[in-house]
Amino acid sequence: MKTEWRIFLIIAGFLFGSAILYGAWTHGESGGNIEWVGTVALLLSFMLCAMCGGFFWFVSRRIDLRPEDRPDAEISDGAGEVGFFSPGSYWPFGLAMAAAIAALGIVFWQYWLIGAGLVAVVFAACGLLFEYYTGTRRTAEH
Repeated sequence: MKTEWRIFLIIAGFLFGSAILYGAWTHGESGGNIEWVGTVALLLSFMLCAMCGGFFWFVSRRIDLRPEDRPDAEISDGAGEVGFFSPGSYWPFGLAMAAAIAALGIVFWQYWLIGAGLVAVVFAACGLLFEYYTGTRRTAEH
């Protein structure tokens, strides 16, 4: 996590400097008026990156060093199971289609289409989440 918090805090510092420079530049170019939309957008981006960097810094102090955080690590130290990824699931496609329906409803400002899309998003997310769930009461058959 060492690498992640450093990257985020470097980007946050760059965005903060850019916000100050942008505010000063627009103040000088427009005769005393600051262009607030860009300045606020840069400041909010700074705060988001600083928040992510702070979270990663906080977590990195509480966990053991990962192989990518140690300079003496070997490639084989990072070997092993990464996780389980479904080989042929259709739920991500369904989730994307449901999100597209909700987005289409927002574009045309149709409340019924927004509602239908959001309900479909919830069902598709549940389907994706519980795709391999077998239940706690399932008994092993011999």
